[in-house]
Amino acid sequence: MTSHITDTQEGSRRPCADAGPTSPHDGEQASRWADGLWTAVRAGDEHAAVDVVTEALRTGLEPEAVLLDVIGSVQRKVGGEWAAGRMSVADEHVATAINERVIAALPSNRPAVPHARVTVACVDQEWHALPARLVAETLRLRGCRVDYLGAQVPTAHLISHIHRTGPDAVCLSSSLPTRLPLAHTAITAVQATGTPVMAGGLAFGADGRYARLLGADAWEPDARAAADRLASGLLARPAAAHQTIDDLPHLGDQEYTLVASASTRLVRETFHSLEQRFPPMKAYNDEQRERTAEDLAHIVDFLTAALYVDAPEIFTDFLTWTADLLTARGVPARSLVPGLELLEEQLRDFPRARRFIDAGRAALAPCP
Repeated sequence: MTSHITDTQEGSRRPCADAGPTSPHDGEQASRWADGLWTAVRAGDEHAAVDVVTEALRTGLEPEAVLLDVIGSVQRKVGGEWAAGRMSVADEHVATAINERVIAALPSNRPAVPHARVTVACVDQEWHALPARLVAETLRLRGCRVDYLGAQVPTAHLISHIHRTGPDAVCLSSSLPTRLPLAHTAITAVQATGTPVMAGGLAFGADGRYARLLGADAWEPDARAAADRLASGLLARPAAAHQTIDDLPHLGDQEYTLVASASTRLVRETFHSLEQRFPPMKAYNDEQRERTAEDLAHIVDFLTAALYVDAPEIFTDFLTWTADLLTARGVPARSLVPGLELLEEQLRDFPRARRFIDAGRAALAPCP
């Protein structure tokens, strides 16, 4: 997300207006309303959820505080409860759908004076759209003209939209590090049109390190900070187009390309070898076998993403998170190690991949 002031055929645009900081009073109230919304969301009660937000607005809580400190807070809690295994995927989907419906109940702001035009989109294959929606709605409340494109926007379609609408900035959102290669493609393609890009979302790291690595023009940690940055008007258009290899010279070793192209085979062969060399699998039921295959696929995906940005922590963080999830399921976390060893056997000619897998084993060493 960026703001760049330009003169276009639509007239002179200016950065989005700064709505100013939320008052402490708003913050105190927001936590109470967030508790009420969480109760409604957890019960799957859409009508009660809308009632909570409507009443919060009626009592004077600012719309931006309702959006970010009530709805946004509840959605973060939904994600945390799912990650901890206390909500099923179905429950998480229900909660997210209710929060989407609640956002639609908020007032919209139609500025009388033209403001910056911003396109907000998720990168291709990124389904977690609510963080991007929070950014889009915050920018609308601040007076921007926003084109919100939603989840998993193919890069070619995003570029077509940019050529047609001429936004001052593009905000790209991604939650999963496995989407970083696609995010990089989108960033470089958007910048080639002369449009600056602000990246956001958990995929880019808690400190935005991967956004910077991939050449994004800016990164902010949340919707409010993104809107503040846009209001400042400090970001300029990209200086020049660049290639992937310019940002990530380590890709010259071809490890990412070769592992990514072989990912299906790696998962299949690792699974079959586990059946023969990991005795507990003989007692697995169909559901356990399916989950094992899914876990192996995710392991390969995160290894591939780590190779792309040359960041072993992407792989090790995923393994330790998976270990916690397996423990919650009653499965020993050390059961991941045989799969890593079998995967390493297949990647014996890939030094970076082997180094990352070794780091993954070391991260799992303290696990039961």
